[in-house]
Amino acid sequence: MSVLLIKALLAYLLGSVIGSLVIGRMRGIDIRTMGSGNAGATNALRTQGKAIGLAVLVIDLAKGWVATALLAPMALPLLGSVPGPLQLWCAPVCGIAVMLGHVYPVWFGFRGGKGVATLLGTLLGISGTLVLVFVLVWLATVVLLGFVGLASILGAIAVALASLAGRGSGQVPLAYFTVLAAALIVYTHRANVARMRAGTEPRAMRLWLLGRRRSP
Repeated sequence: MSVLLIKALLAYLLGSVIGSLVIGRMRGIDIRTMGSGNAGATNALRTQGKAIGLAVLVIDLAKGWVATALLAPMALPLLGSVPGPLQLWCAPVCGIAVMLGHVYPVWFGFRGGKGVATLLGTLLGISGTLVLVFVLVWLATVVLLGFVGLASILGAIAVALASLAGRGSGQVPLAYFTVLAAALIVYTHRANVARMRAGTEPRAMRLWLLGRRRSP
């Protein structure tokens, strides 16, 4: 159990390395004072341009993947591996820990991003099928409705439902992770939900099917 807790702590610290805030410090800015105030890739794209937005996305994806694909199965020096019965919990625990680090980063005053890119990164390290579920639902929502925040919420919920519908010995830990991750994504997007209800949530440029484009 102690090895699993140490891995969770390491994943949290890794998650606290926020791409937009690290790059922002090098550029002498704090992205949390710009645009939507969110420390994520979407706000970086809108306020700093495509190159910075892509760099932030890669960093936030990569740390989620590192936490679940590399840190989770790794044997720690002097501590060894997680005992057999707990092995199935390594990736889910490291996954939720890295997301919490992104949302509440110890290095940046516990004010981070919303966790979407990091969630996608964790799924890359766990299940390609769940990545596909998230991406398809996210794209469909953006194409049809234009709300990025809603797309992220529905994508995370779809992943949780797909996980709950699965079978296998590793499904229970994975189901716990995806349900907790979906709840966290809904919570971090609560302001987006409030703006959608008030009719003030901005829409992304819609990716209309058949090449058609309408104004938002």
